[in-house]
Amino acid sequence: MKSQTESSAVAVGLVGVGSLGRRLGRQFVELPRSNLVALSDVDSDGLAAAGRELDVSESSRYESYEEMLDSEALDAVAIATPNGLHYEQTTAALDRDLHVLCEKPLATSVEDGYEVMQRAESSDRTVMIGYQRHLNPAYELARKRWALGDREPRFVTGEITHDWRSYYEEMDDWRMDPHLSGGGHLLNVGTHIVDAILWTTGLTPTHVYASIDFHDDEEVFDRQSSTTVEFEEGAVANVSDTGVVARTREHVHVWDEEGAVYLEGREWDDRTGFVIDAEGTEKSPYHGYDRRLSKGTAFLDAIETGEAPPATARDGLKALIVTMAAYESGRRNERVAVADLYPFAADVFQ
Repeated sequence: MKSQTESSAVAVGLVGVGSLGRRLGRQFVELPRSNLVALSDVDSDGLAAAGRELDVSESSRYESYEEMLDSEALDAVAIATPNGLHYEQTTAALDRDLHVLCEKPLATSVEDGYEVMQRAESSDRTVMIGYQRHLNPAYELARKRWALGDREPRFVTGEITHDWRSYYEEMDDWRMDPHLSGGGHLLNVGTHIVDAILWTTGLTPTHVYASIDFHDDEEVFDRQSSTTVEFEEGAVANVSDTGVVARTREHVHVWDEEGAVYLEGREWDDRTGFVIDAEGTEKSPYHGYDRRLSKGTAFLDAIETGEAPPATARDGLKALIVTMAAYESGRRNERVAVADLYPFAADVFQ
């Protein structure tokens, strides 16, 4: 694979070269405004294979991400490692005055996520979180209607299904390591739905009640869950998430007094949307639909313009707060107040 970079291109180092990391890496190789100059991963075999695939020299492949950060002339870092490493790797990059694109979730504790948000917002560096639905025209339409518009959501449902059955049976994947994963299917996959609801509606959560089917006695790894989120504005959302079914399906449905927007997805294809008007007529506004931006393009745009990226550290923290409140509710088997768990939440959802 050959780069199309220019002399002024953003020099990017990639941390984590699993399947997601390699997909990100390809973007920075192919985009003319970036140059993938270095890789880091603790798996030496995977690092060598990714280096060959992405045309990164052996001298710029590192098993220590900190050595890569200190040895290479970087402008930015893309992080695609297990969840439990996101906080330390993002803050290490910010310590070195680098731009950061970090995959979700932002962190595995709300307190760490809050620190990252504060660091990001006090810095002139771009910090983007890898929530790809923020790049999707269907979700952008919903956001313009509610979070950026003047309509008020009243009733919201969200659901995502996915097949993690082999992970629960074998318990040998990093997702089943509490230090690397920080949670189960809700934190790893369901977070997309939680984030999508918060981002499109702009609602302020006040209480969470979750019924969670935990796989382990320590109640870390959820298999499936049903969560009710109450909002200050009077709306209510129901979020269903499961990792023990055979197919990936997704929906977010948001109703207001003038109709609804239905956001739908199959497997990991592009998500699309439908509008329902006040008379109940369904319309599809996406003829010839195509995704507008890649994560790499959006990240480079934000670096170039200095504007906020499509998915910010604050967005990541909002999703983390609701997700971790759901876990706490499930463990207690009771409705919890977001403000009681996280006193700084009011500042986050301002």
